[in-house]
Amino acid sequence: MERGNLPVDVTGFVGRRAELKEVRRLLRRARLVTLTGVAGVGKTRLAMRAAHSARRAFDDGVFFVDLSGLHDPGLIEAAIADALRLTDQTARTDEEVLTAHLADKRLLLVLDGTEHLVERCAQLVELLLKSSRGLKILVAGRQALEVEGEHLLPVPSLTLSDAVALLADRARAATGCFAVTAENEALVRKLCLRLDLIPLAIELAAVRLRALSVEEVVEGLDHRFKLLDLGGPRHQPLRAAIGWSHELCTPDERLLWARLSVFSGGFGLVAAESVCSDERLPRPAIADLVGTLVDKSILIREESEGGVRYSLIDSVREYGAEWLGRLGAAETDALRARHTDFYLRLARANEADWFGPRQQAIFSSTRAELGNLRAAFERSLDAHEQALDMAATLWFYWVGCGQLREGRHWLGRALSAAPEPTSARMKALWVAGYVCVLIGESDSGMRFLEECRDHGDQRAVAYAVHRLGCAALIADDHDHAVPLFTEAVERYAKLGVLECNVLMACVELAIVLAFRGELDSCAELCGQVRDRCERVGEQWVLSYVDYVEAYAAWAKGARGRALSLALRSLRVSHRFHDLVGIVLAVELVALLRAEAGEPEVAAVLQGAAGAIWRSVGPLLFDSRHFNRPHLICAEQAERELGGRVYAAAYARGRRLGLDEAVSAAAGGREPRAELPLTRREWEVAQLVAEGLSNREMAEQLVLSKRTVDAHVEHILDKLGFSSRAQIAAWVASLPS
Repeated sequence: MERGNLPVDVTGFVGRRAELKEVRRLLRRARLVTLTGVAGVGKTRLAMRAAHSARRAFDDGVFFVDLSGLHDPGLIEAAIADALRLTDQTARTDEEVLTAHLADKRLLLVLDGTEHLVERCAQLVELLLKSSRGLKILVAGRQALEVEGEHLLPVPSLTLSDAVALLADRARAATGCFAVTAENEALVRKLCLRLDLIPLAIELAAVRLRALSVEEVVEGLDHRFKLLDLGGPRHQPLRAAIGWSHELCTPDERLLWARLSVFSGGFGLVAAESVCSDERLPRPAIADLVGTLVDKSILIREESEGGVRYSLIDSVREYGAEWLGRLGAAETDALRARHTDFYLRLARANEADWFGPRQQAIFSSTRAELGNLRAAFERSLDAHEQALDMAATLWFYWVGCGQLREGRHWLGRALSAAPEPTSARMKALWVAGYVCVLIGESDSGMRFLEECRDHGDQRAVAYAVHRLGCAALIADDHDHAVPLFTEAVERYAKLGVLECNVLMACVELAIVLAFRGELDSCAELCGQVRDRCERVGEQWVLSYVDYVEAYAAWAKGARGRALSLALRSLRVSHRFHDLVGIVLAVELVALLRAEAGEPEVAAVLQGAAGAIWRSVGPLLFDSRHFNRPHLICAEQAERELGGRVYAAAYARGRRLGLDEAVSAAAGGREPRAELPLTRREWEVAQLVAEGLSNREMAEQLVLSKRTVDAHVEHILDKLGFSSRAQIAAWVASLPS
């Protein structure tokens, strides 16, 4: 199975054979390759094409990270983690999370749009390369990172023949009938040369051929060059092409283009209508204007999980931002304020709807809009209340969708910027306390919660008391957890509050009852919560009800029911990327598999859970009660398998990705451990198991000793082992 997230090339790739060959050559010999060049020259497309062609050389995948819309250097690591689908909820730093995850990976990371973040990108790239021998990085940007070991490849303009082919391809797509003929070939070549053979400029010119002849397009560009006085060898043809596209737009289209530059990472039509409309651009006109900008190739239209989204190519966005600046500070400030207000309203609406049937849609929507939410948050830091409000309102995303670490980042910045004891700060305090408790920052979490309890209004106090109960639960202090949960539930009821947090307080109280063996009381409480969740179509809290009832069913000896409930909990938690829910369910499923006579599957699942815990926090929260199923499972599986086979199966589990771990827990086929190895590496592993030295293997396989040495090193890296003995034990543990 190929891993990665490379975007699909929807328009086709033309030319660049020499450059592709050179990138592939450099990637074979170097660990850091940087493609540089002017805007629009095709660095991104070349990087993605080269990465796609090299993907089979990277067992752990090829991942593309778009940094062009990122403004906060402190979020580069988060952007990379998003691309890697790496969710981490521990108190580790961003750097520690990435280095730990990539340490044993054979992976290609493609970083695009680095020019405005060069200093931080350089530091991070250097760190990651030193921390992972199997990692290679391909960078596309307008300047080098200037990191030791960096191999530069300046990306030139297209060859004339490739430029003509590109123009013909894009014009044919735009018109449906364009072709290069004997009659127009000379003009086509002249047009491409006039545009300095720059791909993006050629693509923009191709759109003009819908309404103009090639000769008219050439004349139009000549006129544009004269207007801009861009003579000389460096007459900026891309800027001329974008500028001409701008001139051919109506005044309303130009104004919308400028206003759309405020978005980061794409947007939907509703967002464009809300942010960009006013008395000059009435809301009903926005949809038609967006459509015409798509037709003119100013906007890119994409189908996504949440519906149609639009985006601007970087150079086109930059041009729009320049024109927005020319409209004056008042226009720019008003637009940015509307953008911030829209995304704050979106966050509030999603928070209100989270307790209901739209949770999956809200998860997808919030993830898609994260770039805009980040931009809005950055702008709101000067307006303290807004920053606190946005950081706290998104608690459902931080907690329910596995983004605790980014939530901690936002909340920390907002709280530091606004120390005044306002109601907005009180909400941010209990959310920050909640997040810190879950990621293992207990001291900070308790400090936040106690400040909220001591200075907040009645509503904030209810949440603070609730989360203090959660801290007591994780610390195995049930004598304090029960009265705290009880008090919180009573406070919620008195205030008339009913939402996910309220029901989660009941679930957490039920967990305490289950741990204490009070199974009837636990069942009664879970039944009440289940009824309320099912009435409104709530899924996230319900997944934890399933977990608690699965635990109680196991304690009663009803293993079939326990497995069914645990798997249902796992499926929903996986849908929301809730790592806490996922790993608790996997641990319980492992125990149930062991008790069902599948000790090796159980050991694999325990290994997978161990890897997930690294991204959650302290193993099983350092709680003896949460740890109980794990210890029982490990003891039984190791007793039945023997220590060596158990260790090998556990090691296989640690190599599974999150999706593979969930699939294995659900009864899907566990990926064969030998799949990460090439045929030759598998032969070497078998000979290692037979006790042959590297020199003896070289003689038997007719290879140089240096080649065999490299194969052994690769096997150790891929399997996460540190010795030849572990390779031998692993081979011995596999089915014949």
